[in-house]
Amino acid sequence: MAKKKEAHNIFKFRVIIDAEEDVFRDIEIHTDHNFLDFHKAILDAFDFEDGEMASFYVSDEKWEKGLEVPLMDMGEGKLTMSSTSISELVSKPADKLLYVYDFLRMWCFYVELIEVKKEMPSTIYPKVALAFGDAPSQDSKEMDLFGTEFSAEELDLEGLDDEEEDEFGSGDVFDEDEFDGGYKSDDDDTYY
Repeated sequence: MAKKKEAHNIFKFRVIIDAEEDVFRDIEIHTDHNFLDFHKAILDAFDFEDGEMASFYVSDEKWEKGLEVPLMDMGEGKLTMSSTSISELVSKPADKLLYVYDFLRMWCFYVELIEVKKEMPSTIYPKVALAFGDAPSQDSKEMDLFGTEFSAEELDLEGLDDEEEDEFGSGDVFDEDEFDGGYKSDDDDTYY
């Protein structure tokens, strides 16, 4: 009697975070899970909090961005993480994805399928099969706004005193009826 071949239904991915130190996690997940499940598994594995925009990109040997799978539908009617199973875009070892989380800080993760295997009994998936290195703090990377990097502290304007706040123009109001390239100050109705 021929032995029935058991299905290989678990993907094992190596997920490397783009950081100064070598830090990676091997994550095992069902082949039929969707990219939203994988997104959450990566955040959990690196102790990041959910709440920022993210996208997966099908990638090649040079880690270039290909087809995008965004977290949410951006009105273009394309793929989304919740509507796309991982096995729709990944199938064999060496298949690669880029995962970008928090588009202000631009956390990049290099994701490579390293094994397709059988599910282990009594195992809850997704799971971290191997953790190497200490994950950086989610807030440790500076924000990149318009090509200029800012730390979170530099962007915190709440702690400014009145003089510093005026330096940033918080007391200035634009009068659309009188606007000729100048602006009007709230303090003394003077146009500049």
